[in-house]
Amino acid sequence: MNSAPQPPSPEFMREAIELSLTNMQAGRGGPFGAVVVKDGQIIARGFNQVTSTNDPTCHAEVDAIRKACQALGTFQLAGCDLYTSCEPCPMCLGAIYWARPARVFYANTKADAAAIGFDDQFIYDEIDKPLAERQLPMQQFLREEALVSFQAWAARENRIDY
Repeated sequence: MNSAPQPPSPEFMREAIELSLTNMQAGRGGPFGAVVVKDGQIIARGFNQVTSTNDPTCHAEVDAIRKACQALGTFQLAGCDLYTSCEPCPMCLGAIYWARPARVFYANTKADAAAIGFDDQFIYDEIDKPLAERQLPMQQFLREEALVSFQAWAARENRIDY
């Protein structure tokens, strides 16, 4: 018999919010925090460290996902919930989908983030444009050479699909 999903936990969201505040105040990065929860326990905490690590991908959600996967010894977060202090940006949303948690809960909205200078709308707009119309030039070349690795992957019998 399947039990009903648990409602969101204010305790876990407050932990994500606290991470966003304390790490921002410590000068580690922007005001964003996240926790990954499995079986009612926090298994990983993450916070934005873009400016302190000079890593534009070190957002709270990505940091928490990396730590949770390491703690669990897997590349997917089946059965886990992600609590994040803000609605995920496009990069984090992509990482979340790849990690496959059961649910995501967020506090601040992307509009709240835009109001303080974290505006990702241009990325959403760029994704919808044809490649030739995007601000960042993209050009395909050497496809035939690159296809060799894809063909080898497709033929590999002992691959781990994800």
